[in-house]
Amino acid sequence: MNPFKRLMAPVLCASLFCAATQADEQRTLRVYNWFDYITPQTLVDFKQDAKVNLIYDIFDTNEALEAKLLTGNSGYDVVVPSNVFLAKQIEAGVFQPLDRSKLSNYSHLDPKLMKLLEANDPGNKYAVPYMYGTILIGFNPEKVKAVLGDKAPVDSWDLIFKEENISKLKQCGVALLDSPSEIMPLALQHLGLPPNSTKPADYAKAEALMLKIRPYISYFHSSKYMADIANGDICVAVGYSGSFSQAANRAKEAKNGVVVDMRLPKEGAPIWFDMLAIPKGAKNTEDAHAFINYLLQPKVIAPISDFVGYPNPNKDATDLVDPAIRSNPNLYPTEEAMKTLYTLQPLPHDAERARTRAWTKIKSGT
Repeated sequence: MNPFKRLMAPVLCASLFCAATQADEQRTLRVYNWFDYITPQTLVDFKQDAKVNLIYDIFDTNEALEAKLLTGNSGYDVVVPSNVFLAKQIEAGVFQPLDRSKLSNYSHLDPKLMKLLEANDPGNKYAVPYMYGTILIGFNPEKVKAVLGDKAPVDSWDLIFKEENISKLKQCGVALLDSPSEIMPLALQHLGLPPNSTKPADYAKAEALMLKIRPYISYFHSSKYMADIANGDICVAVGYSGSFSQAANRAKEAKNGVVVDMRLPKEGAPIWFDMLAIPKGAKNTEDAHAFINYLLQPKVIAPISDFVGYPNPNKDATDLVDPAIRSNPNLYPTEEAMKTLYTLQPLPHDAERARTRAWTKIKSGT
């Protein structure tokens, strides 16, 4: 997507959907969202509906967003942190409470999910969910079969954490998220330790496991794997559920002969929610609420689920979502699978520091 020229201004805008007139400059909404996480048409429609200049920037890790938020002046009016990061950021006083009187579509949200989210945002005071999903395994069936045979454990974390498997997959490429808050819990879980362990000693054990398989990991990145697996450049990735749905669609559209499949491992996995929130220093809270309320409409959020491949928390939108998505148990987990999923929790300082240090060593391979 290319930026549009800003009319009646001498410079080019660095973000999407720039102002059409000088008057628009007086009302600008700045949104900071995940990479490839909304339909371009949604942004066009909102801009026309609200008659506001919309600057839409992207990030690809929670850590990148948090670094901006903790400065106290992110420069954005709406941001999209994941729920575990939201909890820490609420404690740090980063966000302002939402004004429910400006969210007329709030009633469409699933009460069961909202109750679950109270663990991170008591009273659902500061944020509403945008999308949710899991961490799972995406893979190229043909390439995995070529190196591991018909009985490759694609439905198990053994595919990644057992050296006899990942060492063979190295030849076709393995990528992991560049996210210690999401990968380290998987290593802990595989070792039979609590995924949200608060013991620094447990992170030393997870570090040892990760360093053992590190030589066989091609790279850590939180968005690059989507294009690479769609192009056949890697054969396995640990990533976000909907990203593999997008990758599969890209491969089909490209007619490159690549098939992308995915599995929610039988041992369980983290379930996460990406949340819409307004930073305390936001300059345009009126349009920020309007944008959030716009996304709470079933007819608006359903096409976004179709595009990004993630379930949304809008109970009145489910029937509007493409059946290929809402009937896929790897995207919309079954009731049985939900029992194996777990939410991630903020860590105390000493455990967080141990995890960060471990991740630095893991990425460097030392």
